[in-house]
Amino acid sequence: LLLSPVSRHVGHLTGHQYDVIVVGGGHAGTEAAAAAARVGAETLLITQKIHTIGALSCNPSLGGVGKGQLVKEVDALDGLCGRAGDWAGIHFSILNRRKGPAVWGPRAQLDRQRYRDFIQSELLSTPRLTMVEGSVEELLVTEPNPEEPGHHRVTGIRLANGSHAISARSVVLTTGTFLSGSLFVGQTTSPGGRIGDAPSSAGLSHTLRERLGLRTGRLRTGTPPRIVKDSVDLSLAKLHLPDSHPTPFSFLNTHTHCKPEEQLPCYLTFTTPGVERVVRESLQLNCHIQQDTKGPRYCPSIESRVLRFPGRSHQVWLEPEGVTSDLLYPQGLSMTMPPDIQLRLIREIPPMRRAEIHTPGYGVQYDFVCPTQLSPALQVKSTQGLFLAGQINGTTGYEEAAAQGLWAGANAARSALSMPTVTLSRTESYIGVLIDDLVSRGVTEPYRMFTSRAEFRTSLRPDNADLRLTPKGFEEVGCVSSVRYQESLRVRNSLQDALTALQALFLSTSSWKKKLPSVPISETKSTLLTGLDLLQYNDVTFEMLASAFPESLSSFMEFAQRLKIEAVYKPHCDLNKKEIERIQREENMSLPQDIDYFSLPVSLSDEVREILDRVRPSTLGAATRLEGITPAAVVNLLNYVRVTEKKKETHRNQRQQEAQRDEELCANSASLPQ
Repeated sequence: LLLSPVSRHVGHLTGHQYDVIVVGGGHAGTEAAAAAARVGAETLLITQKIHTIGALSCNPSLGGVGKGQLVKEVDALDGLCGRAGDWAGIHFSILNRRKGPAVWGPRAQLDRQRYRDFIQSELLSTPRLTMVEGSVEELLVTEPNPEEPGHHRVTGIRLANGSHAISARSVVLTTGTFLSGSLFVGQTTSPGGRIGDAPSSAGLSHTLRERLGLRTGRLRTGTPPRIVKDSVDLSLAKLHLPDSHPTPFSFLNTHTHCKPEEQLPCYLTFTTPGVERVVRESLQLNCHIQQDTKGPRYCPSIESRVLRFPGRSHQVWLEPEGVTSDLLYPQGLSMTMPPDIQLRLIREIPPMRRAEIHTPGYGVQYDFVCPTQLSPALQVKSTQGLFLAGQINGTTGYEEAAAQGLWAGANAARSALSMPTVTLSRTESYIGVLIDDLVSRGVTEPYRMFTSRAEFRTSLRPDNADLRLTPKGFEEVGCVSSVRYQESLRVRNSLQDALTALQALFLSTSSWKKKLPSVPISETKSTLLTGLDLLQYNDVTFEMLASAFPESLSSFMEFAQRLKIEAVYKPHCDLNKKEIERIQREENMSLPQDIDYFSLPVSLSDEVREILDRVRPSTLGAATRLEGITPAAVVNLLNYVRVTEKKKETHRNQRQQEAQRDEELCANSASLPQ
């Protein structure tokens, strides 16, 4: 059956068996669909509007501290958003530049139209991927496969018109803010997940709660008004220029689509006491802020900021929405008050005294599924064939959604193609940290990634995501192309050759002083130092060493910055490696899923027993990161499992010995004369 890659009609899809159906065309959905197709699954992406696939629903930017690391990792696994960012970026910068490279945050302002065009073009050219317009009414649910865990099995979806059922072996839900979404402006509420788009069907939420018995909750988010650029006096704001040499997100790119001199600036301004006055005077007109639904702590509305931090001045970034766009995005002014009050508020900020609003800000409330009900493969534990990714799992942000989407899509494809699902450890990736936090701890507010969430961030750097993840993506997951894999091997081998060459440069401090007279090398110690040792000095660059030893180092100039970072972090990474190995030995210890935590004969508090019984972590590592689990409880649990396993092993050995003795007795009896 040959299908058009894009269709607005679904009648011809009925009766066709897909491997994977992805519901939703946002950041999670596009990465999920592309990853599933790359793994080899016949994939269908269903979205309400084809032309909004890849749309930047809120801020026109990608990356940041923690978030930039996720983008680099998605790219290392052959995802879309990194290359899309390089194509659509119009203002590139590395955040946290004054700190170490491990916590640098690659970030870019984006041209909305360019980003959407790139994503749609990539999906259109992806083999085995079909896209269709439609709204999903419900999931098709049947009895589970008795040979697999789970109480239900999802076998496809039914569209909202009720007449079209489409079958699939796996379904990935990436509904974003559309799952029973409600829009809020002032005291007005309307169904929807994004302004200008139709609301999603309530039937899907009903299926998840009532048919599948999943625990759901309610979260909220919001977006600022869009400001007409020509109505803002940017001379009253602080100019913020981009990096003179843009750093691409993708490991496949050596430069960005936007030339350095064509980048656009951003502008910084601040709120005034007048802003706080407007917020307080309009609280009774703002039903969204009066709700007790949890909103994003790290990207709060201006109303929330004023109420939490009275008397303070807050940053407002005025960001361009595109090269030809006549709009500005006021980062930091998310709000849900009535439109006329919004205009009053923004005009309390000096550069916007005469500003005009193109589109008012608004709030969104939506359903999410408590993510502790998911496996590390992002599959619903109780339901075979169902995977969830993005804001439906309680996260916020494009980057978190994209990372989940890629992993859920890849695993949905593997499951559909009868291959085992795969997991990522938090010791090897930020994606692993993200997923482990979600499935082990759950969320009480929208989750956002930070570098501080990763215990081994000196190893999980933006610069080495390709070395960490691309081989795994090709060899174990199947979502990485051969071209990217071969390039990662070339880079890995070249870096290793360069490090070997550096270590082979073995000189005394006096000899190094002669070679590099401008470097403050102490000659008081008569020690021998390698080139790698010298590269750890703040004042030494790889270019300096290559000038001194061109015959052995000049061929590695393309890796100059990476080699400098490798050298600086080598001592930390060596310690990290030992710590990771120790943690992995304990972290991978399986916890039996039939443990009765309430009757476990060990010292555990009632609270700890309740947490363990509710979440039922699959490994000791997952248990250690559960909120409320004390180190003492982990030690007691570890000892119990070890003792229990040792008893089981002893019992198995005894049974084997008894069976062997019985066989010998039978053999001897058979040899006796009758």
